[in-house]
Amino acid sequence: MSGPSLAPYILRRPWLKRWMMPFANWYANASGYRRLGLRADDLIPEENNTVLLALKRLPPKEAYDRVFRLRRAFQCSLAHQLLPPEEHTKPEEDVAYLKPLIEEIEAEEKERSDLESMSVQKRS
Repeated sequence: MSGPSLAPYILRRPWLKRWMMPFANWYANASGYRRLGLRADDLIPEENNTVLLALKRLPPKEAYDRVFRLRRAFQCSLAHQLLPPEEHTKPEEDVAYLKPLIEEIEAEEKERSDLESMSVQKRS
């Protein structure tokens, strides 16, 4: 699921982070998902088994909120309308709630594959 990312490289360099943050904020606002009341993690495709497992691990309140946001955005899309500005997702509310679970599941899968491929040799 995860691909290569420049984010860790940029975040380790404060001068580069300061330079890139205005562009990152502009891009997030221009993408338009916040005007529909969505969070960034709501846009992750569900066709992956890892994502499906992460969705099952969500707390019930967070899972309900996610379904509500998706349905409300779908209704807005059908009506060709945007939410009123007071209902837009604010940047401080747009926190990752699914990505940490996905990373945890990927780490578990990697550990499982490492353990399954390990060969034990008898001492002589």
